[in-house]
Amino acid sequence: MSRHRNVRTMNYEEDFFDDDDVYGHSVEDNYCISPGTVSQFTFNRDAQHDLTHYMGESRIPEEDNEDDSDEDVEPLNDSSGCGRPKLNAVDDAKLNTCLEGMRNILGETFPEHVMVETAVKNNFDLSSSLNQLLSQQDAPKPQRQPREKRRNRSEASPKPPVMLLKDPVPRQTKSDTQAVSTAADDLSSLSLQSSEGSNTPAASKASSASSIAITKPDILSNGMGAVDEISSPDKPETQTDSVVPQTPKKDQMTSVPPLPRSSSKTKEKLNLQKEYEKRREGKDLLNLVVIGHVDAGKSTLMGHLLYQLGNVNRKMMHKYEQESRKVGKSSFAFAWVLDETEEERSRGVTMDIAQTRFETPHRLVTLLDAPGHKDFIPNMITGAAQADVGILVVNATKGEFETGFESGGQTREHALLSRSLGISQLIIAVNKMDTVDWAQERYDDIVKKLGQFLKQVGYKEADFFFVPCSGLSGENLTQCAKEPKLSSWYTGTTLVQQIDNFKPVTRSIDKPFRLTVADVFKGMGSGFSITGRINAGSVQNGDRMCVMPSADNAVIKGILQDEMPIPYAFAGDHVTMTITGLDITKVNMGNVICDMTNPVKVATRIRARVVIFNLKMPITRGFMVVYHYQTITEPAIIKRLVSQLNRSTGEVTHNHPKCLTKNSSAVVEIEFERPICLELYKDYKDLGRFMLRAGGVTIAAGMIEEVLKVKTKDEQAATNY
Repeated sequence: MSRHRNVRTMNYEEDFFDDDDVYGHSVEDNYCISPGTVSQFTFNRDAQHDLTHYMGESRIPEEDNEDDSDEDVEPLNDSSGCGRPKLNAVDDAKLNTCLEGMRNILGETFPEHVMVETAVKNNFDLSSSLNQLLSQQDAPKPQRQPREKRRNRSEASPKPPVMLLKDPVPRQTKSDTQAVSTAADDLSSLSLQSSEGSNTPAASKASSASSIAITKPDILSNGMGAVDEISSPDKPETQTDSVVPQTPKKDQMTSVPPLPRSSSKTKEKLNLQKEYEKRREGKDLLNLVVIGHVDAGKSTLMGHLLYQLGNVNRKMMHKYEQESRKVGKSSFAFAWVLDETEEERSRGVTMDIAQTRFETPHRLVTLLDAPGHKDFIPNMITGAAQADVGILVVNATKGEFETGFESGGQTREHALLSRSLGISQLIIAVNKMDTVDWAQERYDDIVKKLGQFLKQVGYKEADFFFVPCSGLSGENLTQCAKEPKLSSWYTGTTLVQQIDNFKPVTRSIDKPFRLTVADVFKGMGSGFSITGRINAGSVQNGDRMCVMPSADNAVIKGILQDEMPIPYAFAGDHVTMTITGLDITKVNMGNVICDMTNPVKVATRIRARVVIFNLKMPITRGFMVVYHYQTITEPAIIKRLVSQLNRSTGEVTHNHPKCLTKNSSAVVEIEFERPICLELYKDYKDLGRFMLRAGGVTIAAGMIEEVLKVKTKDEQAATNY
């Protein structure tokens, strides 16, 4: 029985599988080697073979006698034969860092010895060295003179005779070379006259001389610089062979006057301006963000709108209906058009910014569906910062509107954030009107309460509009109201018509290029890709840009909009750009891609004007806040309270206040832990706004007035290392 127990408990993997038996590796068979195999594949050391038996005497390499003088000079990786300069340890490290940065940007465009000389000459400064090399590259290069009266290869001519190579002749003197060059010129002129078919005596001489062909590939030079003779089999061997002249070196070439520099940059700017004018003749671009309380029905409303506009086909809509019915959420079918992630569909709430596009008769709209839950307010701020106009969705159901509008609800907070982030036009979509039986009294009550609040926030009465609708039934979205209870008292515009009536937005096309990075990912091709909204300026393929705050240079290799390649992009466009010449680890969310000649400002301390909202406790010096700016969320400290202002007039009422209370305005100094890319409000309004949050609540909105402290290059380098 013990034997059987051992068999039952035997581990077959240990007995029958060896650790060396790995797939893809050979296994040595120690018990199946025959004596013949051993003698065939092993080397018998007892036989005392002479290794010279296996190689000829000519193959035995000779030892190189290297001079001791060259041991201290490190050769460079090019064909120039130049040595690396002798530097101390610190300068050598600086040189290596500078060379690495130059190779990342320029690649193999310049020889290594040229880059070394340029780096040493500029004291290992990367920017100065790049500027010098690029200026040398832009300069017109000396050009070879065109060959006069070159023979047309397409014309019928006898085939050149076979070339026979002879022993190399001694090196020629300068006078001999000039004489041979003159003879070669005379020969080429004669052969040209022969090809033209002239009956002159010179043509007959050329026909006899045409048996000798002088072409560049037939010129063979040995190591000493001597030129091999070329003879024809038609000629007797005793005849004096003609010697082919050497190709002149660059310094011996006749100088050619430099060509006028092409005005490519001017043409590019003109093309961009024309392209933008053509775009303005078509439909205006609008970036629209949808905001509101968590249960207001934002995703369902916009999903049904896209379905009625034809952006979602019936087959896909039928798929969403079937899948939502299986999980018991049949009313979420239209919301799944925008909520694409599995977590959003399982939880039934929007968590991140969903982006899509649709068209109206006069507008090309980029739709940004923002989350409404209070836990995802930072994502809502990111979406609102990229928008021009907005739709505030409110729930008309009794009790639901009051929950979102009362203190602590997202309806009030979203409206306040949208106005602080520069959204000047707003549509209030009174959703779920079918739950109150399309009652006009309920609609009028919501219009009265919300209208007064929007005026207090700062909206003008002509800049916000109310539209009653239903996202689930699709009433009053793209077609006029067909419900009798609604059409009996409402005769206004539909939601799409009101979107089409938005006023066009002015773009900062003439300003330097700015793009705030929203996402970074590795694509299929070379380089990597970034996404974001262009805040100002324009860009096209091939442009060189700067990535801040690291101050690294990169090249734009491709631009995509709606997954379609485009040659140009302008302010307001949401694009995906492919970048080369830079490591992906050096680009993060919140970085700014900007113009090299006019980079974005980088600061660790700023002075700003803020408006304080509702506070649980006053703001004092050293107050910890969370700084929300474009696509970044950064911890910050209120370092100084400069002055307290009159909220209506903006005049200073008190200098150096001890604290700031709710519903007040002040000038403060804010400090960050690391450098932040930003712009002043007077220069870029879109890039000059920010929000401050503390304890999960938005406490203030601000405008950047001045940059107080910027890290130096040494400090930034130390931070990067």
